[in-house]
Amino acid sequence: MNKSQRNTLNLEQCEIISHEHYDGAQHLLRLKAPQIAAEAKAGSFVHLKTDPTHPLRRPISIMRVSQREGWIELLYKVFGEGTGELTQRKVGEKLSLIGPIGKPFTTSLERPRTLLIGGGVGMPPMVFLADQLREMKGLYNPFVILGSEVPFPFTAKPSKIVVPGIDSDVIGSMPLLEDWGVPSRMASKQGYPGCLDGYVTDLARQWLNALDETQLKEVEIFSCGPHPMLEAVAALAKEYSIPCQVSMEEFMACGIGGCAGCVIEVQTDTGPEMKRVCVDGPVFDATQIFA
Repeated sequence: MNKSQRNTLNLEQCEIISHEHYDGAQHLLRLKAPQIAAEAKAGSFVHLKTDPTHPLRRPISIMRVSQREGWIELLYKVFGEGTGELTQRKVGEKLSLIGPIGKPFTTSLERPRTLLIGGGVGMPPMVFLADQLREMKGLYNPFVILGSEVPFPFTAKPSKIVVPGIDSDVIGSMPLLEDWGVPSRMASKQGYPGCLDGYVTDLARQWLNALDETQLKEVEIFSCGPHPMLEAVAALAKEYSIPCQVSMEEFMACGIGGCAGCVIEVQTDTGPEMKRVCVDGPVFDATQIFA
């Protein structure tokens, strides 16, 4: 574990406050977790015990926190036995969580025009980051692009926020972001109303092409989602000479850096090295992952 992360993990027994279920095997958990909520940052995750009888935990990104009320929200999708068990947990039950884990996204006022791109279960860190940025009282100007090939776990809301460069018929937005005053748009190849019939990078290109040279120098991209999507986002960032941070997804066993089961090759100044996604990441500079 990185020295900066030593003595920062919490083991909490967290009560389920709400557990909502959506199409596409997607589920939203709100948990009473005051210690984790107090320290969580956008990009960090928790390692969660899905069932008392199941020995292995599951890593799940944090989507929202309330430090004042002491809760966190987790959006997850069923991928196997563990997350299938998790869907059966009821309000009032308690889950064992370790967290917050991982290196979060970092922002710079030199790049206040932030483009947040999330796909599938990579959407939650983008929502969390948007929430962090809006709390900074106008220092940042986030624009969020979300993509999904299964029904979005929310009903798209026609946006009242004009986004220069985006096709006028692409009006679907995430209601929570719209309520926050954060512009968002959605993309999918499934023909969902209000969404661009294409990929998140198609929407991103429309937005980037509407910026002048000075504005482009203010942009930084942050992204989380499936590996092919991240690779495409990294290529887009390289094309426009824009810095880009990506949050990587990987299978994990211990989740705290001990087993080295989630290592990936990362390019460094001294050559390629094997890094653990759980504690050396999950956030990396895109150029370190995608040449």
